[in-house]
Amino acid sequence: MKLIPCIEMLYKAEHPGFTDRFRAAQADGFDAVDMWLWRDKPMDAVADAVAETGVQVFSLCADPRASLVNPAEHAAVLAAVRDTVPVARRVNGQLKGAGAPARIILASGFAMPGVAEAEQRANIVAVLREAARIAADGGVELLLEPVHMVIGGHLMAVHQVRQGLDLVEAVDHPALRLLADVYHGAVSGETFAQAFADRTGLVAHVQVADFEGRHEPGTGALDWSGLLPLLRQRGYTGSIGLEYLPTLPIDQSLALTRRTLGL
Repeated sequence: MKLIPCIEMLYKAEHPGFTDRFRAAQADGFDAVDMWLWRDKPMDAVADAVAETGVQVFSLCADPRASLVNPAEHAAVLAAVRDTVPVARRVNGQLKGAGAPARIILASGFAMPGVAEAEQRANIVAVLREAARIAADGGVELLLEPVHMVIGGHLMAVHQVRQGLDLVEAVDHPALRLLADVYHGAVSGETFAQAFADRTGLVAHVQVADFEGRHEPGTGALDWSGLLPLLRQRGYTGSIGLEYLPTLPIDQSLALTRRTLGL
């Protein structure tokens, strides 16, 4: 399993310039990185950095974010996916015929008070089916990410890996897979075994950070000794994303992470 640093967090202290983080990742032996939103980034310069270094963008977020739960925002969701498809392909290297499929991340948005859970779930499934069709037509893959976030007393509708897997199964489209974030799972109270169960074939990316604090693995309360053996046992052969806030200089942080994960 290869490691993929999220350059929104890693390398940020050492390299305030976003594109410089591609060069730093290359120097550390990485061939791909994760990023978040793209409209606030110098995407021409990002594409140049990808071409220069060979470090591709493994995943980025549909931009702008919009709610999968609220049908009033579904047009915005689909427009964001359409707009993000060519951007994702450009910085992934697909336009030159290289690399794995570009991946676009979607989160559910916040649950709607007073709306039945079954109705909210149906809303999510409906828009994801259309979004997956758009993604497939564009040659990219969507990643649904369960996120445990509470703002103003409102929790994200999809905040557990189990929920996300249920939705991916319900949509039943090859262009939709799950991004399983171990940190958000821990905030939700899921164990590794509960989170992944026997459905790792639906998971295309796993991101890690320790709990609490969202720092590098080995700095918190989670027992990491079983994660990779569990994933391997259940057939996961994908990547491990490093989406954490470093507490150490980057070389020491990466060394601690590798020791803790056993990679």
